[in-house]
Amino acid sequence: MKLKSFAVATAIMAAGLGSVATGAYAQAQEQFFPALVYRTGAYAPNGVPFANGYVDYFKLVNAKGGINGVKITWEECETGYATDRGVECYERLKNKNGGATLFQPLSTGITFALTEKAPVDKIPLITAGYGRSDSADGNVFKWNFILTGTYWDAADILVQHIAKKEGGFDKLKGKKIALVYHDSPYGKEPIPLLQERQKMHGFDLQLLPVTHPGVEQKATWLQIRQSRPDYVFLWGWGVMNSTALKEAQATGYPRDKMYGVWWAGAEPDVKDVGDGAKGYNALALQHGAEPNAKVVKDILALVHDKGQGTGPRDEVGQVLYMRGLVAAMLGVEGVKRAQERFGKGKRMTGEQVRWGLENLALDQKKLDDLGFAGVLRPISTSCADHRGANWARIHTWDGSKWNFTSDWYQSDDAILKPMMRASADKYAAEKKIERRTPADCQS
Repeated sequence: MKLKSFAVATAIMAAGLGSVATGAYAQAQEQFFPALVYRTGAYAPNGVPFANGYVDYFKLVNAKGGINGVKITWEECETGYATDRGVECYERLKNKNGGATLFQPLSTGITFALTEKAPVDKIPLITAGYGRSDSADGNVFKWNFILTGTYWDAADILVQHIAKKEGGFDKLKGKKIALVYHDSPYGKEPIPLLQERQKMHGFDLQLLPVTHPGVEQKATWLQIRQSRPDYVFLWGWGVMNSTALKEAQATGYPRDKMYGVWWAGAEPDVKDVGDGAKGYNALALQHGAEPNAKVVKDILALVHDKGQGTGPRDEVGQVLYMRGLVAAMLGVEGVKRAQERFGKGKRMTGEQVRWGLENLALDQKKLDDLGFAGVLRPISTSCADHRGANWARIHTWDGSKWNFTSDWYQSDDAILKPMMRASADKYAAEKKIERRTPADCQS
């Protein structure tokens, strides 16, 4: 009897251990993506659709079976776009659920703060279309991935575009360009490139900072009315963008002479201004509003139609929603690429994902297969290149929707690469960082 009881107890214990082991294995097979978001505060109108797109892409991947069978988990942390809160979120989430896969700060200020933390914690940062422009130099910024483009790319392409409109770079001499910018690390990023182009072409550059959050711009637009620039470049975010457009309308500055960076060219920036924003132009970070993209149709069918959408159905495919989708896709593809080297169907560490992001090879066929046909161009990274692509185009608000109004532009690396190298070398000297060796590039 005692032997029988012992056998039963052993069997129960074994079953229990088995369930624990299975639970541990299941946990090990989950890939944790912390999500730094801002759904509250002055920047929420722009932060919310990005966050919704970001999370919906993870839901789509899970609905299709995960990353080669590895399910994605995530947890949001509200930053309010504040750098100190972003750092708090990073510290709170970096070791949860087996460790963070990567972080996407969605703020240049937070990116600056985390750039020194990431190498210590061995967690990569994706800053797609924002962050430190010099972090495109992967030989110095090993853990930063400013994928798809920098603010120097953006500023360079805007100068190219207006030069084309004017009939050549030589026609820029004597022209006036005003930069209305968010007075933060984000807004200041394009200044070195614009100053470099100013030296080359002889245009007059007027720098007009706007204090956070950007609702008070009357003095700025009084200066614009007095100086009458030929073009205004808008480096705004959140309510600052719609405020700028309303002030331009009030002072009679033509909206078709205004060009926003890709964070100043989405539906929340113009919808409250409506016809008053008609003719306003902005850069597209490759994509614009993409309601007909396959990835959008997949999300509607596999996520929203199942009642699992993160936000309202009608925002799916809008500009910032798409930006969130693209950002999440880049992270997932970094994990997939890492699995090719370190084990398909396994959970990847931050270090392994860093390798994956440094070896991205998203050719057009792969992007098309992912549902991004007509949305994105190929993205390919290396040890030296943590940017992967430097293309953009212009879209214009017609009063009710965004329409592409230019061909593709590519930034001029003959200008940018020496600037990036010099800035990265300066950072390396300040932080006592050695440029990576060929051996390190293989790690």
